Parts: sequence; C-alpha cells; structure tokens
Amino acid sequence: MNKKGILLVLSGPSGSGKDTVLNELAKDDGIQLSVSMTTRAKRDWEIDGTHYYFVTPEYFKRKIEADEVLEYTVYSGNYYGTPKAAIDEWLNEGKTVVLKIEVEGAANIRRIYPDAVSVFLLPPSMKVLEERLFRRESEDTEEIKRRLKIAESEILQAEYYDYVVVNDVLDYAVSDLRTIISAENKKTSRNKDLINKILKRI
Repeated sequence: MNKKGILLVLSGPSGSGKDTVLNELAKDDGIQLSVSMTTRAKRDWEIDGTHYYFVTPEYFKRKIEADEVLEYTVYSGNYYGTPKAAIDEWLNEGKTVVLKIEVEGAANIRRIYPDAVSVFLLPPSMKVLEERLFRRESEDTEEIKRRLKIAESEILQAEYYDYVVVNDVLDYAVSDLRTIISAENKKTSRNKDLINKILKRI
C-alpha cells in the first residue's frame, strides 16, 4: 500500500546544528531533504544545490512573482524560501520530506499542510549557541550578536511546534528525530486506509 509520506518541518536558531543533524538523517532510506533557496552568501563548505540553491535577489523575486515558491521569509536581510516543485511528488511517493525552514516560514507551511509535523531544534543553552556561532567563523562579532538576539525570539516560538529536540549530543538528536518520524508513521490518522484494507479481508 502506497501511504502518503510525512512532511516534517525543522526549525531552530542559527547555530543550533540543523544542517549537521539533517546530514545524518538524510542517510536513512525514505528521507528526502528539500533544498531551500536563499539569497545569502554561500559559506566555504556549502555546496550549491545540496545545502541551498544560492540565487540573486532578482531571481528570487521573479520566482515569487511566478508563484513558484511555497513559502519565503526574510532573515537578516536575506531571502529564504522553499521551491514548490517536487514536494507533493515526494509525498505521493511515500517519502518523509524534511523542510529546514525559519520560524515564520514554518508557520506558513503548517497552514498549507495541516498534517505536517513540526520540530524545533534547541541548543543546550544560549552560551553553547554563542560558542558555536563564534567557532564557525563565518560572521563577525556584530552579526553574531544580532543572530543571538534573533535566536531568543525564535526560541520563544518553540512552544507552537509539535516537538522539541535538544541538539547537545548529535547522535541523540538524530535518534530523537528518527523516533518522532517512526511514531508519526504509526498514527491512526495516517493509517485509516490500512485499517479499512485489513477489515475488508476479514
């Protein structure tokens, strides 16, 4: 039986380790990471088309006007958004599609896909978050201060998510996400066709 896949929305402040966690999760069968589009500069270790589609503001705005962006938001002066293409196709194939999205964009996705599962990735503490931001050496001190301030307001939104996962030990955080996906796959609301099919065989 081809059961529809799960749309999982993952949010978290800059430095919470979203990319690291998702890189591990993506090794699992049936997991499809959606690649977001952004106008921010590419970091040295990032690969265009793998971590993000890095585009110009002009290109991004053309995509918005053509209604080819599922959701978008502006964060620290840069556009971030989710291209529409392929999301529904992957879900119809039964895959778990993971969207890494900022808080504002996540709220939009939950409105469009009411059965989406939302997870907020938390740092163990604000001190650890600050240390992580400094350690990656991709922003200056003023930018890090701004990101920490934004992080505080984002973390306040965590209570509106279905689940929270603390990314202290990477393996534990990834395991928590796998557990959430497994539990969601077994929800009664996602298995009504299975129940009906079994009843017809009695």
